[in-house]
Amino acid sequence: MKKFAFLFVLSFLLVVPFFSWAHPGHGETDGYSIIHYFVEPMHAVVSYSALIVSFLYIRNMRKKARANKNL
Repeated sequence: MKKFAFLFVLSFLLVVPFFSWAHPGHGETDGYSIIHYFVEPMHAVVSYSALIVSFLYIRNMRKKARANKNL
């Protein structure tokens, strides 16, 4: 169940920026660059959340792999 919840949240975070494609005012950066998604607040929350969740997931999987290796 935890895996399902994680995949659901991760997929939701990855899809959220597509809902805001037509938002007005792209601020200071070019709207079609990768920098835009890490600088503009509307996208930055989702981008950084996805990075943090991915980092925690990978760290957890490595910890489990080490624990299984030690058995």
